[in-house]
Amino acid sequence: MDDAMQSVCAAWLAESRALAALCGAMDGAEWHAPTDFYGWTPWDEIAHLFFFDETAAQALADPAGFERDKRALEEALASGRSMREIAQERFGLLDGTALLRQWTGCNEALCASLSGLDAKARLPWYGPSMSARSFVTARLMETWAHGQDIHDLLGRAHESGAALHPIAHLGVTTYAWTFVNRKLAPPQPVPYVELEAPDGSRWTWGEPSERDYVKGPAQDFVLLVTQRRHRLDTRLRWAGASAQQWTLLAQCFAGEAADGPAPGMRGRREPR
Repeated sequence: MDDAMQSVCAAWLAESRALAALCGAMDGAEWHAPTDFYGWTPWDEIAHLFFFDETAAQALADPAGFERDKRALEEALASGRSMREIAQERFGLLDGTALLRQWTGCNEALCASLSGLDAKARLPWYGPSMSARSFVTARLMETWAHGQDIHDLLGRAHESGAALHPIAHLGVTTYAWTFVNRKLAPPQPVPYVELEAPDGSRWTWGEPSERDYVKGPAQDFVLLVTQRRHRLDTRLRWAGASAQQWTLLAQCFAGEAADGPAPGMRGRREPR
């Protein structure tokens, strides 16, 4: 067994199970309450995760079929349809309880299948193929981010555990992507990143610098790079022109360049 894959799959499975437990306690009204993420409801968030967990399972088991359906999805999006609409069409007959049950079954099976792969194995996905470890990290990041929207809606703290480090690492390693995706040259130097882990330890990337850096709580950094918070709504600190630009534009997920929320636009609501 590959220890790197076992570790990230375990983090993803724990995050998925925690999200399922949170959603399992919701009532019917909460399933259809709008979150701060473009008005998506918890039903929309879980349907989105289910859609891409299903396609991830297809990419693993049937690469040719995945490529065919990938082209169909790209054509649908190019025609003006949204991912929210596409997921609603696929799962619209399911209520929240049934949707959650089916997503959980798919997610558990997918995680078990991926955990047996070598971390460097290549898998097809949207855009270039990905290493298995990067593939799972991307699924973990998306699960965490959409789960954050639901935590915010319900006024619940997001106890992230082992999920934070791989997502923070993804956030750091997509520094150049943030700019290239906008057809901009990545500014230099790449900022030093120093984050405070939940257990009080320090996670660092790059050469220490007191001129070009991003520092602060790991969860706040993950909220920033997944575009769940504006930088001014975090406890992050930064210095230098590179960090100034990055903390305004940071995007650790694939797809077209996206603008994060304005200050105060997303945050935890009063507990229900």
